[in-house]
Amino acid sequence: MISAPEWAETAVKSTRSARGTVKLWMVVDGITVLGAAVLATLYEFHTGPVAGARGFWHGTLIHGRSMGILLALLCGFTISLIITSRRLHLYTPTRLTGFLHEQRLSVQACFTSGLLLTGALYLVHAEDIPRSIVLITVGLVTISLSLRRLVYRVMIYRRFERGVGTRNILIVGTGPEAHALRHHLESIRNLGYTFKGFIDFPGIRSGFTATSGDVVGTLDTMFQHARKQFVDEIFFTAPCERGIVQDVLAQARAQGVDLRMVPEMYDGLAWNSSIEYIGQFPTIPLHCGHVPELGLLLKRVVDIVFSSLVLIVLSPVLLAIAIAIKLDSSGPVLFFSERIGKKGRVFRCTKFRTMVRDAEKRRADVMHMNERDGVLFKISNDPRITKLGRFLRKYSLDELPQFFNVLRGDMSVVGPRPPIGSEVREYKLSHLRRLDVTPGITGLWQVQARQDPSFDNYISLDVAYIENWSVWLDIKIIMRTIGVVFAGTGT
Repeated sequence: MISAPEWAETAVKSTRSARGTVKLWMVVDGITVLGAAVLATLYEFHTGPVAGARGFWHGTLIHGRSMGILLALLCGFTISLIITSRRLHLYTPTRLTGFLHEQRLSVQACFTSGLLLTGALYLVHAEDIPRSIVLITVGLVTISLSLRRLVYRVMIYRRFERGVGTRNILIVGTGPEAHALRHHLESIRNLGYTFKGFIDFPGIRSGFTATSGDVVGTLDTMFQHARKQFVDEIFFTAPCERGIVQDVLAQARAQGVDLRMVPEMYDGLAWNSSIEYIGQFPTIPLHCGHVPELGLLLKRVVDIVFSSLVLIVLSPVLLAIAIAIKLDSSGPVLFFSERIGKKGRVFRCTKFRTMVRDAEKRRADVMHMNERDGVLFKISNDPRITKLGRFLRKYSLDELPQFFNVLRGDMSVVGPRPPIGSEVREYKLSHLRRLDVTPGITGLWQVQARQDPSFDNYISLDVAYIENWSVWLDIKIIMRTIGVVFAGTGT
């Protein structure tokens, strides 16, 4: 049996070896860049290695470009490639990443460094350096590094199949998470892990039973078994107190054994979920709601195109209405009202003024005439409405300026009507569902039940629109709205 000091010394040597391997791969990347640059130059100038080296040294290879500038550019590209590769964790152990993921990151590192190189060429005004050399160099580096990593990965996998280079592990706990982890590690052989047994954790009831051969010890004897089995890593799956974890961590450091904590799996809910990093914090997504991103993007495109066409085509009508309002009654042409938009955001809704100037101050005087129930407020023969305003409301012409709100993104062409703050303050919790989406100029309620005084129907139609939304539904509502406008059913 290996003693603790010897075990720790072996771990230190292993760490130094890992660092040495990383440095070796960095050197190999640098040599790859140099080789690719040489091949690209020789190909471009159709010259031999000796003549090319002589021209490079005397500064006559590229129309008098000095050796210093060319070396600086080459070194800059190499350093940026190494730094980018390190930040993308391309020098981490191969077994911890998948093949396709590694290849994608490799291409990303090469292209990022290539973009930095082209930027440097632009800054130093190196127009005389053929761009074909740059493109060929970046292309050769990308292909070379991708092939090198592929070949190395295949070699590692073959070593794992022979049991060479694998890492022995113990799993603390015998619960469902522990068994799921064992099954996962054993099913993916290219991870290079060899299961050596479970460590029984007292006080944790398991819904699974482990055979006597699987459970090799307890926390008290764990590191003794780790030494006997030449264990490299210990996976902690059992929830326990902080003090126990700190004690195990201290022993792991002393013994030179890697220690990993597996997040709570919540009785299997997160077994198939990947770890997502939010900043520096690892999280396990248990549920991700479906967001129709393509449909919403198309909806926004339709909003912009449709609103722009309406404002352009009807611009003479807008000007005529503005002049008519100014001649009909005193006051501003436009009326601005604070409305509640998506997720409770307050915005200024724009309409043509259809009431007298002091309409808001006289609101309390006409509250008894309200014809709607609940929190809605609507009066068919509102005395505050001007003669022209009544005509504008009948054909919904007063709402044309709201297309500017659509262009700004505050509103959509189709959606629930934006409520005022006093209405939202009286909403029940279930009513807030209608604020989950961007409000609209027209909607399902406007074309189906505009004259319906029921607040419950008003909410139910908005919720039905949200739950059954599609681009085709928006188009149908827009077509029906055109018919409602020409019929003059607005009030």
